[in-house]
Amino acid sequence: MKKYFLTIIALATLWSCQTDERYENLNRDPKNPTQVKADFLFTSAIMSLNDQMASANVNTNIFRFFAQYFTTTTYLDEPNYDVNQRGITDRHWSELYRDVIFDLQDAKSIVEVDPELTETERSARLGQLEVLEVYAWAVMVDSFGDIPYTEAVNATEFPLPAYDDAATIYADLVTRISAASANLGTGEGFTGADILYNGDIDAWNKFAHSLQLRLGMRLSDVNPTLSKSTVAAAIAGGVFTSNADNAQLQYQTNQPYANPLWEDLVESGRADYLPAATIVDIMNDLNDPRRPLYFFNETVDSYIGGVYGGSNNYGSYTHVGEAFLDPTLPGILLDYAEVEFNLAAAAEIGGYTGAGVASAHYNKAITASIEYWGGTAAQATAYLAQSNVAYDGSNGQFATQFWLAMYNNSLEGWSVWRKYDAPAFTLPQDTENPVPLRYTYPVNEQNLNQTQYEAASSAIGGDKQTTPLFWDIN
Repeated sequence: MKKYFLTIIALATLWSCQTDERYENLNRDPKNPTQVKADFLFTSAIMSLNDQMASANVNTNIFRFFAQYFTTTTYLDEPNYDVNQRGITDRHWSELYRDVIFDLQDAKSIVEVDPELTETERSARLGQLEVLEVYAWAVMVDSFGDIPYTEAVNATEFPLPAYDDAATIYADLVTRISAASANLGTGEGFTGADILYNGDIDAWNKFAHSLQLRLGMRLSDVNPTLSKSTVAAAIAGGVFTSNADNAQLQYQTNQPYANPLWEDLVESGRADYLPAATIVDIMNDLNDPRRPLYFFNETVDSYIGGVYGGSNNYGSYTHVGEAFLDPTLPGILLDYAEVEFNLAAAAEIGGYTGAGVASAHYNKAITASIEYWGGTAAQATAYLAQSNVAYDGSNGQFATQFWLAMYNNSLEGWSVWRKYDAPAFTLPQDTENPVPLRYTYPVNEQNLNQTQYEAASSAIGGDKQTTPLFWDIN
């Protein structure tokens, strides 16, 4: 795969060429414009980001394996944590930099000089773009650790970008998301191009503050002061209060707008993905009411998860639930259940202004997850009444429930496990490799940006899957 900055060089060179306007106009084809509208770039970035996060394609995104939600029947490289055989990290890196961050920054430059926009419209649109960009940068840090940031997506000036310290990036993202919230204001942003919220600025404000909450709680163990001020600002600004607020893309039945998970599990005709025994066994022990929603028993009488990282016969195990085979299944970026779990964690730690009562947030989080997947309030109440589910303040119980709720948001599920060290994961049967704590850097970085790659590798303690991220200290 081409290095992302090579793509950017080509585009930057094309767009920066200056000639006499009289001659330039002679070469313009009105049917094939070279100037892309900000609306298109905004929509494209939303779609690319959601597709990347929702996909379960082994060539693209294997977070569902890293979180031990899925395993396979025959092709065992990915559940055994081989990310280089298919260039998975290269694709993740390229997709986020090229098709999300670059498009968002390009859209910003267009919006900033658009003479047809009022200042409130300009501000709101820049706010929407910034929220998505902060989200994408956080995904990159949560995937790799140190990454190119201040010199990234600027190939003309920095063809071989240096890597920035991940903790420093996170601190800057906290500043940026706060500014983005202020920019959103009450102006009219993107409307028809906004396939997340259809131009609802109040919804974007809640998304911004809920993302601010996520960033703040990531920092709780490593920078409590910044964590507390960030979380307090998020709560004061207004986070999600129901599933209706979720930041999710509603996919469609027709291609290319169907959920990538449907493409991977149904359209491909493949029968080699199974729910992993890791999650199925835990949900069995808890008598979890989400089992018939998450899973589907086609050939077996009870819920039986596939052996993680080992060979499995497809017909002998529980299959992925029918909801996940629907092409219109929404792709989740951030949801209400996550918000309530983060508020519960803040309340349990203590010292977080406005955090409330931990048990109340915990109960709301679980109820939100059950209801989102089609369960009832009565089922949630009965589940929460069980002695092994009722809130007891323990890390293991909290993390397990948080992880269960992130079943369709696998990067977040993996992040929950990394931060809270629970629930207990299984070593893959085939290799018994340790569960990764990060993606290793793309092979293309090693080959094309070698000096900066080596400096980054040394700075984090080695480019290994077992090198923890800066916020993963327990």
